[in-house]
Amino acid sequence: MNDEKGMGLILYAKNAGYFLSIFLCSVYAQCAILSVGVFDESDKLPLAPWEVVQFSNKFPATNYQIINLDGVNAVEAIAVGSMALLARPVEVDLQELPILCWRWRIDSTIESADIMSKAGDDYAARVYVSFKLPSKAISFGMRVKLGLARKIYGNQVPDAAINYVWDNKHPVGTQVSNAYTNRTQMVVVQSGDDNVNKWVEEQRDVLEDFNQIFGVEGATLVQIAIASDTDNTGETARAGFADLHFVGHNQDCQFSPL
Repeated sequence: MNDEKGMGLILYAKNAGYFLSIFLCSVYAQCAILSVGVFDESDKLPLAPWEVVQFSNKFPATNYQIINLDGVNAVEAIAVGSMALLARPVEVDLQELPILCWRWRIDSTIESADIMSKAGDDYAARVYVSFKLPSKAISFGMRVKLGLARKIYGNQVPDAAINYVWDNKHPVGTQVSNAYTNRTQMVVVQSGDDNVNKWVEEQRDVLEDFNQIFGVEGATLVQIAIASDTDNTGETARAGFADLHFVGHNQDCQFSPL
């Protein structure tokens, strides 16, 4: 690398349709970008390391496929009284790359959804980040509860999680416990129908959110998932997700042009 000329080194690695990109910029603006969800229209799901995860076979699984949606190669999620995550493991140092960026769109919100109740715990779109906590941060009682939950729903049940959701009515910035468990916290990032049928770019400081919500040091982000779910309300929803990546503080998100 020629630092005097500010040249950058870009390392690309492609494995089964997903990209891991590290950008080493000039000495004047050193940066790194970890892409975890860049999709190609020619790819088919499930696409390793992504997999469809169902916590229960009581309801059908949300349908996921990769399409070009309004000019963006994206995962399309269609939920018809259904629920399943499209999830993948992630290794990321949140001290270095705390900002999660993504792009999403929905056709409409879920009319009868209610973030405060089990009967209304449905979202047209959500981005789900899961964490592993250090053992000292999990009480004996919580360890027992997590063990029981994993026997019922499988090992995908996280120690703690944050759901960034596109809600139907609650104000942006609303943060509440999930109706089923306080180990999952819901954060409203978009609300209502003002931005439906168009791509919306988002970014969240995941480390700051986790520290503010859970107040636990030493947590590790282990999984990211996307979802559209309507199993509780029985409604229909359609969403798109694209360009999921992590960047550092004082860095811009890197979205492909529309």
